[in-house]
Amino acid sequence: MIKSILILLIFPILLFSSQQIILVVADDFNASRASLEFFEGDQVLLKTDVNLGTNGLGWGIGEIKLMQKANEPIKYEGDKKAPAGIFKLTNIFGYAPASNYKLPYLFTSDELICVDDSNSPFYNQIIEAHGDEKSFEFMHRKDMQYRYGVTVAHNKKGIFKRGSCIFLHIQKEKNATTAGCTSMQEKDLKKIISLLDKSKNPLLIQVPKSSMQEVIEYYPQLKVFSQRY
Repeated sequence: MIKSILILLIFPILLFSSQQIILVVADDFNASRASLEFFEGDQVLLKTDVNLGTNGLGWGIGEIKLMQKANEPIKYEGDKKAPAGIFKLTNIFGYAPASNYKLPYLFTSDELICVDDSNSPFYNQIIEAHGDEKSFEFMHRKDMQYRYGVTVAHNKKGIFKRGSCIFLHIQKEKNATTAGCTSMQEKDLKKIISLLDKSKNPLLIQVPKSSMQEVIEYYPQLKVFSQRY
């Protein structure tokens, strides 16, 4: 019993000790544009605007479950909503064969795909194409939106139809919405990638403004956000 209590106490400490937080805040669940701030401790290293899903936000599956009201949308496969919640940022990917980033790097060759078929055993995984996948997207895109990117650990267990292949990536054009990712100008994404550091437990916190009070209770270093709004 004591061991279980200690685990419950230690887990939040580890999760909430993140030194790097990418905070994305939308006006509400219907918004397809949002503000982004890159926090290291209580210092803001970057501010910019980003694009969300065409249909706004829906609650995703992340590290902890924030308070969700009954009438608030849930993220599902193909709904063109970006996931709301708290998510780990696990790796950087790109077209260059090597890098010197401080987060694990994945070279996206022509054979690499992300599987969005909910019935596949590889659902929500980046793999080398086998040739029999029914639904997927190539990670080496000709439109260059994935020239640089960051993997968002949404729905890590691949729960059926709860959404897949969520990234931070280069925007198609200014104000262009996405199928569920978070996109931005290339210069801003490159800055973020240069700053991300595995040892600082980087997180993406992506929420509507209505959830910010709860978020700040978990991450007091973000209180500067509430002081401005």
